[in-house]
Amino acid sequence: MIEENAAVTAAFVVYLAVMLAIGLYAAKYTETSEDYFLGGRRLGPWSAALSAGASDMSGWLLLGLPGFAFVAGAEAVWVALGLLVGTYLNWLLIAKRLRHYSVALNDAVTLPEFLARRFADDSKLIQSLSAIFILLFFLFYTSSGLVAGGKLFETVFGFDYTAALFIGTGCIVIYTLFGGFLAVAWTDLVQGLLMMAALIIVPAVAVQYIGGGSYVYQAISQENIHLLDIWTDKNGQPLTLISIVSLMAWGLGYFGQPHILARFAAMKNGQVAVPARRIAVAWSAIAMLGAILTGFAGMVFVDSHLGGHVADVERIFMLLVDTIFHPLVAGILLAAILAAIMSTADSQLLVSSSALAEDMYRQLLNPGATSREVVVVARLSVLVLALIALMLAMNPNSTVLGLVSYAWAGFGAVFGPVVLLSLYWRRMNRAGAAAGMISGGVTVVVWAELSGGIFELYEIVPGVIVASLSVMIVSLISRKPSNTVSSDFNKYQQGL
Repeated sequence: MIEENAAVTAAFVVYLAVMLAIGLYAAKYTETSEDYFLGGRRLGPWSAALSAGASDMSGWLLLGLPGFAFVAGAEAVWVALGLLVGTYLNWLLIAKRLRHYSVALNDAVTLPEFLARRFADDSKLIQSLSAIFILLFFLFYTSSGLVAGGKLFETVFGFDYTAALFIGTGCIVIYTLFGGFLAVAWTDLVQGLLMMAALIIVPAVAVQYIGGGSYVYQAISQENIHLLDIWTDKNGQPLTLISIVSLMAWGLGYFGQPHILARFAAMKNGQVAVPARRIAVAWSAIAMLGAILTGFAGMVFVDSHLGGHVADVERIFMLLVDTIFHPLVAGILLAAILAAIMSTADSQLLVSSSALAEDMYRQLLNPGATSREVVVVARLSVLVLALIALMLAMNPNSTVLGLVSYAWAGFGAVFGPVVLLSLYWRRMNRAGAAAGMISGGVTVVVWAELSGGIFELYEIVPGVIVASLSVMIVSLISRKPSNTVSSDFNKYQQGL
């Protein structure tokens, strides 16, 4: 555990000061609701790619994935492979079309607003359903970030877990509250670069510190050769088809993550998607490889330095940094964990506040609300939602990976098939969209509570399948979209 000292504290203070300064600077450009929720659609390829990547990976990248690799070994490669494929396909299939269509549909600002206008839903059913699911699953997702933040401050400074939660939450809320989307995107750019640098430096230095790559390989081989085999679990049992599909199925979730889709809508134009896709895939590959190698280095380190025991495997990155690096360098590297946490939690709070302010307050309660009034409601929503997420994160035994996997599955099933089909299938209608969202969400919630046999399959798989079938079947047996919707779709397709 890292002792509280001036060097580590200084590194953290400088990092937080920079993030807050960016947030306050971004506030100068945040006046309208479109500015607050999409940054005025100003993102270029680097900011779009790294903002999407950093907000996607979160504290899971430096805590959850190294911890999983530490416990399961090469089995973690399947998760990384699924996420890498999902990243590529998300940028390829969704990014350009969503950017173009969200503007074509009367400049839709939020995902619920985009879906409502795509299906000419005057009843507000689609927008309300979308907002409810966003609020439900993002509370769990945001809680995962706060749990990660609590573990970080508890480990670094020895704070009580509850006190650590409050400190981490306060840091995230302040710059999100004032700077909105631009603050989130600009800080994500810095945080994404810091995360990648840390995941290159830490495993590389750790491996050399322990004895070199060949020594690490031999040590793991002698301890448990099965940890190096991607086709078996740590006990030497062949991975079942359900296990492999469940691990790779994480990639299915990308199509429905509102905080990532918001980056697509916020691009300067659709052409940004091509270079951004290359940057995003390269960043993800490097970062996940580094995270897995950190877990492998951690196995040997724990055996040789800690007697083979570690209380919380999700702290393995912190333990390596604590032992190997000078306190000042350690402070900078540990700030990468804070960067991962903040880059996702701020995005989640922003999207959740947009659901409350834009999709519920303005659309359902006060249609005549001005942009400035919506921004005020959004900022108040950030505070309220952060407090609720804080309460959910109060259990110190919560795992980052467990909270993320549930929320990721929920969004992937609720929005993934609906968004993807809405961009490609003209025959899809409002009834199909509503059926897809409800059936996908319910399937995930119910499946997650069951166990044994087929129910060991990650809940995102049945959720996506049920949602996709529901969209197609209900759309085909119900009324065709109106001429207005069909006309809008044709104009949109011609503009690509």
